[in-house]
Amino acid sequence: MRAVRSVFFYVVLFLFTVYCGVCAYTVYRLTGRAEKAHAVARLWARVNLRMAGTRIHVEGVDRLKGEQAYIYAANHQSLFDIFALLAAIPYPFRWLAKEELFRIPVLGLAMEACGAIPIDRGDRHKAFDSINRAAERARLGASIFIFPEGTRSLDGILRDFKTGGFILAIKSQQPVVPVTISGSHGVMPKRGEWKIRPGVIFMRISDPIPTEGLTVRDRDRLIRWVRGAIRKHLPAGEGGIVPDERPVHRQV
Repeated sequence: MRAVRSVFFYVVLFLFTVYCGVCAYTVYRLTGRAEKAHAVARLWARVNLRMAGTRIHVEGVDRLKGEQAYIYAANHQSLFDIFALLAAIPYPFRWLAKEELFRIPVLGLAMEACGAIPIDRGDRHKAFDSINRAAERARLGASIFIFPEGTRSLDGILRDFKTGGFILAIKSQQPVVPVTISGSHGVMPKRGEWKIRPGVIFMRISDPIPTEGLTVRDRDRLIRWVRGAIRKHLPAGEGGIVPDERPVHRQV
């Protein structure tokens, strides 16, 4: 039964991604507003969650203010994190996403329409150009979403954080919102089992952490604050056993 449902999910995912991708791009071209395209992306996420038999339990949405720009930072366990975040957060935001995704037909156009910002992780100079561009958008009032681990966790356990997203936050001087995601790795691991496991994804939105007055020298301290806030709400098996005081990776 799981195999049949999983095949059905992948077929719907492909077809609905193409459909919503075209719709998002068309809406953006007609209105010039990324927020309208983002609304299409939210519908795409909700349908995919429903097709997978996956529900979201979210806490802390009341901590967010619609008129405030944020830098959201979440741990990354699964592809389903994307669906869950789009479905659960009620305000538009932009993704800081790896450049390769923008080369996928239709999906790349839809991401551009939604205001996503590509980052080339293989070129440090280009990566910092993307960070500066994202920081400028945040200063102008757009919320940005980052996955500071850089990629999905293979085992669902919280990984080290990279510094690029926190330099972005400090340059923007906008508050960072830690978002804890738990359970999505069980629905769809990064590697191995291809069958979807219906379940519940738990999400906790913590209090925004101000960055006003911080400088780039404070980036490691900000990382510890954000990582600690995310880790605090993870089960022991997902938060890892190594203390957060370990050295921070210096990659973007």
